[in-house]
Parts: sequence; C-alpha cells; structure tokens
Amino acid sequence: MKLQLTVLAFALALSGCADHAARERLGIEDATVLKTGVGASQDDAAGAANQQWVETYASIVSGRTALVSLQQRLDQLPGDKNSYFHAKAQCWIDAGQQTDDHWGFVEEAIGQAAMITMGLENGTPLSAANPALRTMSTVRPDLWKIVNAIKADSAVARCPEAQKPLACAEVELMQAGHDAWARNFSSAEKRLPKIQESLRKSAETALQCSTVTPEPAVVAPAASVPQKITLRADSLFRFNGGDEASILPAGKSQLDAVATGLKQARNISELNIAGYTDLLGSGVHNRNLSLRRAQTVKQYLRARGVTLPITVQGRGDADQLVSCKPTKRDELVRCLAPNRRVEIEFVRAAP
Repeated sequence: MKLQLTVLAFALALSGCADHAARERLGIEDATVLKTGVGASQDDAAGAANQQWVETYASIVSGRTALVSLQQRLDQLPGDKNSYFHAKAQCWIDAGQQTDDHWGFVEEAIGQAAMITMGLENGTPLSAANPALRTMSTVRPDLWKIVNAIKADSAVARCPEAQKPLACAEVELMQAGHDAWARNFSSAEKRLPKIQESLRKSAETALQCSTVTPEPAVVAPAASVPQKITLRADSLFRFNGGDEASILPAGKSQLDAVATGLKQARNISELNIAGYTDLLGSGVHNRNLSLRRAQTVKQYLRARGVTLPITVQGRGDADQLVSCKPTKRDELVRCLAPNRRVEIEFVRAAP
C-alpha cells in the first residue's frame, strides 16, 4: 500500500479547480440538488424532514446548549485527542458550531458527535463508516474515493498522527455536501483546499509511519523457563481493533512466525497469552480491548495448527512498562507505545 499512499499524496498536492461552474466542479450527482424553482422535488429524496428524522432529532431543543454539553463530555474523556474517533467527534462539534442555518444540519452534527462520544465513554465499538445525512448531498466523489483509500491502508491504523486529519477531512467534506444541498455552491467549493490539504497530510504521515518495520517474533526452542515474547499491539492490530479482521499484515507475519516456531520447539506444555493497553482510555474499555486481543491471538494460533493448552487474560493497563510525561498528546501516545502489547509466555514441561 506504500505506493498507493505516495500516489495519493502526490495527486492531492497537485489537484486544483478547473475553470468551470461551481456545481460542475463539485461533481454533484444528485439531480434534486441541481433542480430549483417550480417543479423542484419536495419529497424525502430532496431532504424533506420525514417522521423518522423528526423522532430522532426533536429532542434537541437548543443546539448551542447541546454542543457545549458535548464539548465538556469530550474534554473529560481520557485517551489520545488526535485518535480517529475522538478527532471525528470534535470535528462534528466544530461543524455544528460553525453552521448557522435552520435546515437541520446542526441537529445531525450533534447526533453524530453524541453517538461517537457516548461510544468512547462506554468503551463500545464504533463504526468508521460515514452516514447518509438528510441535509447533505455527495460532492467531489473523487475525494471520497481518496478518503476510503487512505482509511483502508493499514499504516493509518497504527499511525495516530494520520488519523486526525483524515477524520476531520471526512466531516469537512460532509459539511461541504450540506452547503451544496442548501444550494450554496460557492461555500462548498471554498472548503475544498482545506479538505485536500488534510487528506494530503494524512496520506503523507501514514506513509512515513509505514516505513517503520516491526521486529519479527521468534520462538527460541532452547530458551529457559519461563520464556516470553512481547508483541507490540500497534503492529499487531488496526487502530482500536481486536478481532481477526483487524490484524495487520505485519501482525500476521509475527503470529505466523510464532506458530512456525512452536512446531519446531520441544517440551512446551502450554501458552499463557496476556493483552495490555496503556493508561489512556477508561478501565473497562482497556480491559475489554486487551482481553479481545489476547483471545484473537489464541484463535489465530489455533487456526494455524497450535494445539497446546492456551490461557488468555486481559490485563488492561496493568504492569506498565514505561511512564511518560510529555504534554503533547501525540508525543505521549508515541511514548506509551511499549505498554500497548500482547505477551505470550511459553511454559515448558518438567524434564
């Protein structure tokens, strides 16, 4: 994927606007947005507020009050402020504060920020998919393709510095879609340079992160008891992921090496697998995530022929290997990386 990130970063650096009408430059494909005046559609497809929308957002009586409350809740959350979901919640709050119309976009921005914030508070899984909002039309499909290409790259998952510009570019692109939906095409177009710059920054930063190659995992058959190897979680799993679908290519290589080594080792009677997180995030979330990752490592080894008894533990933020004092969030996250790990202990049978 390294070549693809390079191409995307280069393309975004060179992209510009052709000398055509604003609507054409935005690449709008929704016919209801392009039609105005007598005969223009007034149905759901044109953004009419249906009963489902009213039931979802009618409880938001004061948008400004709701945004202030959400900002306070988000500020109180532990964890990396630049991580994908935290940044996306913040950008949705910012979008709601920046919008001053009565078409419903503020309510939808509040809904998105609230959903993400609640998920972060409760430690529940969150989807990175972008919703289809009533007050938004899709603009610049080519940029959405770039968004999806960057998001799909494994380097982004293990590179927090690349996640914030990506998340905010998505929100900004949806806000441009709202401008277009409201027929304010010039405002939508003015957002594009910032969006392109954010995507370029995300792609280039992820490219830099992808040049870091994790050390391979090795099982030494003749090692003394107990023998333990430590695998960095940042190279094992996608960001905030813990299931097998979230295992990164580098993580698969490391676990494949473990499975191969176990087939060559002698007198190993069982494995103890423990997952760990750093201190960022709630205790419940950290314990659940660390346990899920340990269970996934067990399942992965089982699928590759490891039949030894295996116990798993989710230790959360216990047994921190390093302590850090940086004041900048991105520096703190990088410093705490050794704490985010999965340890595999090899218990050897008595001679």
